[in-house]
Amino acid sequence: MAVGVFAVVAVLAVATVMAAIYVPQVAIWVPIVALGLALALQKYTASFLAYFAITFSGIYSLGDRIRIDNIKGDVRRVGLLHTTLEEVGEDEKLGGELTGRLLHVPNMLVLDQPVLNYSKDYSVQAEAISSDYVFDEVRIPLATDSNVEKASKLLEAILKSQDEAYVREAGRIFQNGYPQFLNEATNDPRVLVHIEPKQVWIKGKFVAPLRGRNDLRSKILLQFLKKISGLSDIKLA
Repeated sequence: MAVGVFAVVAVLAVATVMAAIYVPQVAIWVPIVALGLALALQKYTASFLAYFAITFSGIYSLGDRIRIDNIKGDVRRVGLLHTTLEEVGEDEKLGGELTGRLLHVPNMLVLDQPVLNYSKDYSVQAEAISSDYVFDEVRIPLATDSNVEKASKLLEAILKSQDEAYVREAGRIFQNGYPQFLNEATNDPRVLVHIEPKQVWIKGKFVAPLRGRNDLRSKILLQFLKKISGLSDIKLA
């Protein structure tokens, strides 16, 4: 498609110039036609130039999971005008899993929209590297009369047991260039408490593989439910 568009533009440009040379009366229309073409094709031109920005700067590449504005997906193809993404659902819609739909996103969006690359979001010694790990969160609503401190300790122990191998592997990949989430995973409290009028939320953070985070979240929740079953001082809201 891109080649066809630029071929048509080239033919029109040559035809306009030749007409101006051999038919002087047409010369007055040359700047008008040129301006019209520029306005009509500005988005195609921007997307074409953005292709080189994507390619040479390494903003994303095949296989990366990215977000541009409210668009999220896995990169399947980077074309001259469009990037093809396999759509990924949000937490409230298929929870980060592939939806099976393809999105064709104009390359020009990377010129004025922030691009979040879940696969290449970190650097080690000033060099961008790929990572298959992210920091995710599990949220559990408790009744206001629950023993929140006890529940928080239970959840923290579960988190550390479930993601220990992933923290170790991510640390091996990053070595001394730890991103902030690994510092938090190894040094900071894993569980935070948020109070609302009718419930108390405990929010646990864990390191997960990019494409297995939903399975890991389910394991953590199931293990927490198993731990509190039969406990009278910890109740879900």
